[in-house]
Amino acid sequence: MIDINLIRENPEKIQKAAKDKNIDININHILEIDSKHRELSIAVQKLREERNILTASMKGKPTPQYLKKGKTLKEKLEKEEHALKAVWIELKIELYKIPNPAKPDVKIGKNDTENKVLRKVGTPTKFSFKPKDHLEIGENLDIVDVARASKISGARFYFLKNEGVLLEFALRELAFEILLKEGFIPVLPPVLIKKEVMRGLGYMEKSGDEDMYILEKDGLVLVGTSEQSIVSMHKDEILNVKDLPKRYVGFSTCFRREAGSYGKDTRGILRAHQFDKIEMVSFVAKGEDDKEHEYLLSLEEKLLQALGIPYQVVKMCTGDLGFPAARKYDLEAWIPSENKYREVTSASTTTDFQARRLNIKYSAEQNKKEFVNILNGTAFSARPIIAMLENYQQEDGSVLIPKILQKYLNCEKISAKNQ
Repeated sequence: MIDINLIRENPEKIQKAAKDKNIDININHILEIDSKHRELSIAVQKLREERNILTASMKGKPTPQYLKKGKTLKEKLEKEEHALKAVWIELKIELYKIPNPAKPDVKIGKNDTENKVLRKVGTPTKFSFKPKDHLEIGENLDIVDVARASKISGARFYFLKNEGVLLEFALRELAFEILLKEGFIPVLPPVLIKKEVMRGLGYMEKSGDEDMYILEKDGLVLVGTSEQSIVSMHKDEILNVKDLPKRYVGFSTCFRREAGSYGKDTRGILRAHQFDKIEMVSFVAKGEDDKEHEYLLSLEEKLLQALGIPYQVVKMCTGDLGFPAARKYDLEAWIPSENKYREVTSASTTTDFQARRLNIKYSAEQNKKEFVNILNGTAFSARPIIAMLENYQQEDGSVLIPKILQKYLNCEKISAKNQ
């Protein structure tokens, strides 16, 4: 949620920031509701002061005149408080429609075609033979099974089997090993959270709920990323500034409808309805998010470099930013079968946007309360497995295992079971 003072002081700027994200808002309507809310707040405050003065003036047994005046004041106050509450609800609904403005350094652009490549790391893998895609490799090695998953669950589901399972567990172990040394707190979060909490995170706006599995009967939503549970963990809390930055690393299964990707990436496990993910979440003091954002990005690069996979760092333009994000970086790994880079991890800052909506503060100087800045970044999901299978494939059909993961699997390569 945006600070209402920013909207009052810079309405045109907020309107433009929303438009840059391809979102239309009626800022004048919001200011009208805000003006009405302020008028009612003043009226309610005056009536409360009158009531307090009347109460303080009472000496001994109340007179009929006193009781009559008290009753009139009470009725007026209840009426105005009811009106104030109704207008606040109306204002809050409108405020929730405003996306987090992009940072000044973010390029204005319509969609992902206008994103900026910041740097490339590593040389794209080349082969003396025609490379297979990850699904063909996975099926030949009996570590990925899409057909059987489709039989029981439908499209965009998959089984990981044999060394495929061990590869995912190895990625989890590697991420936790590195991040715990960095001081991250490990968390296994719930995968179901309340609808109002998900709305507070800013993931149900701009048709975001179309991509979610919502259990209407229970008022719960399956998480699309573990950060959603971890960020919400400190809802309505005041953190101690001495504990900042507060960093978590969480592992959970995630669920997405992929409603906006009909017909895209239907082959393989790149875009699935269910997948596991290791996520980093940071709570930092006001104004510290830029520094923390670069730190999370550096950790993501460190993890991907450890696997020896070529990648590029991409900075999202405004039109490709999510509703709560103020800046976002993607790491895209080289996928030989497609002869291009594909997203495998991302890192975002939401500034104080989510903190305001979830009421997460910290106690700053002279006991002043400030909203924290919140960031998130992917350590690993299943997507690096795709990149490993394709970049480390051998002509005989086997796949070499990155050296850093060999200790977790107790082998140097994965071969077909009949070899």
